[in-house]
Amino acid sequence: MAALRVADRRPWTRRSTVSSCGRRRAKLPPMESSSKTTEGQAAGDRRPIAARNLGASAALADWLIRRRASPNGISAAGMVSGLMAGLALAGTWWWPDAARALFLAAAVFIQLRLLANLMDGMVAIGRGVASPVGELWNEVPDRVSDTATLLGLGIAAGSPAWGLAAALAAMATAYIRATGKSAGAPSDFRGPMAKQQRMALVTLVAILCVFVPRGWHPELALWALVAITALAALTALRRLHGTAHALRTRA
Repeated sequence: MAALRVADRRPWTRRSTVSSCGRRRAKLPPMESSSKTTEGQAAGDRRPIAARNLGASAALADWLIRRRASPNGISAAGMVSGLMAGLALAGTWWWPDAARALFLAAAVFIQLRLLANLMDGMVAIGRGVASPVGELWNEVPDRVSDTATLLGLGIAAGSPAWGLAAALAAMATAYIRATGKSAGAPSDFRGPMAKQQRMALVTLVAILCVFVPRGWHPELALWALVAITALAALTALRRLHGTAHALRTRA
């Protein structure tokens, strides 16, 4: 009678279990989810955000992870917050009597959008999930939110054209980063007017407008848009130069 095989020595075997009939059966390792660590972000290719290291951020991410929150759902919630911020900013021009409350609401929605941007990646890593459309959820909500917020600020300034200019300049910074990444360069998050700086400036202007005279609102919004447009254009040029250098070095 042939001797029983003691263990399956194939390289994928982690341990063996004995079946009821006496033969040993290899236990397969757990399935790997995907080559991507997060939905749309590799672990070593993430935007540097200081708030990610705060205890409060980790506690909130842990709370969401324990409730099995969807990273894509968090991204969608962030996009809704960005749209609401844009509507609130535009509403300051349409309903000037409610301008102070609307500016305050816009500031809150902008921060909720940024919080969602922070949480989606942390939750994806914490849950160990990945999605074939994760890269789309990583990029598209941000572009929608930026455009809505800056166009809304343009309406608040009485100059939709400057709002559009700022939105296009912001989109150029993201386009160059994404194009460089697809070509094999590291993601370039340099400023001086990256997403965090743009939204920080809009938030600051919104909060100022809660307290200053109503006649100052359009002027403050306009100056913010001019600064965002000019510095985002500079950011796009810096990223283009840095990405080209990275690709040449890699070649």
